[in-house]
Amino acid sequence: MSMTALVRLRLDIGYDGTDFSGWARQPDRRTVQGVIEEALGRVLRLDPPPALTVAGRTDAGVHARGQVAHVDVPERAYAAVSNRLVHRLAGLLPPDVRVWRIAVAPRGFDARFSALWRRYVYRVCDREAGVDPLRRREVLWHPRPLDLDRMNEAAARLLGEHDFAAFCRRREGATTIRRLLRYEWRREEPALAAATVVADAFCHSMVRALVGALLAVGDGRREVDWPARVLAAGVRDSAVNVAPAHGLSLEEIGYPDDEEELARRALQTRQVRTLSGSGNASEAPVNS
Repeated sequence: MSMTALVRLRLDIGYDGTDFSGWARQPDRRTVQGVIEEALGRVLRLDPPPALTVAGRTDAGVHARGQVAHVDVPERAYAAVSNRLVHRLAGLLPPDVRVWRIAVAPRGFDARFSALWRRYVYRVCDREAGVDPLRRREVLWHPRPLDLDRMNEAAARLLGEHDFAAFCRRREGATTIRRLLRYEWRREEPALAAATVVADAFCHSMVRALVGALLAVGDGRREVDWPARVLAAGVRDSAVNVAPAHGLSLEEIGYPDDEEELARRALQTRQVRTLSGSGNASEAPVNS
């Protein structure tokens, strides 16, 4: 075994985002990435700790049940603790973050670029009395009753590949073209509505802006066709309120089953993106 040979590991991760300043490592801030990397460095005896690459960087306050990351570490360091790594991390990590599984990644796997889709769920309580106190960290209280039929009618008009600039915070060098695969609302409980949002990728604040727009439709403040008109305008609309972070959870990320498809997908995702048939090139590859 080479002293310098590396092995790529896939990590499946969950966390309560309440007390984190988001996923991405930041100086003097408590972040999910920073906490996990520090624990990995201690268990694997690596200094500096290894750097994680994540499928999607969540904002401060956003939760995850199905986050995925990869990390490249020396084979020898991994071999020394491979059978005990998850257990050792469980003893080191704080209770608001867990690494559920660690496995050697298949050839061609990239947690960020190989992903086919991401699935988020946003939960809203429209009970007059408010949210169950035991769920206050993961459910938004909306003080007006919501009509989910209206919301689903509006959501259906947003599906497909579009430039979602109207629902994104622009980042320098990042495209806002996305393919929205699924957006639907249903009742998990009589007063608890859940939005399932699936896309090939999301730009910054996109899910929460989509939720904010549909809440305005659901409580009657906006017409059913309003979100589609905002989308078609192609510019950020100040009338779209971004829903608070704490109602959002990253639930699942989908990847190809075949190793060759993993590499092919990663290559495809890195390419400059355009709207199908538009001839308008986006300015950069998909970013999350």
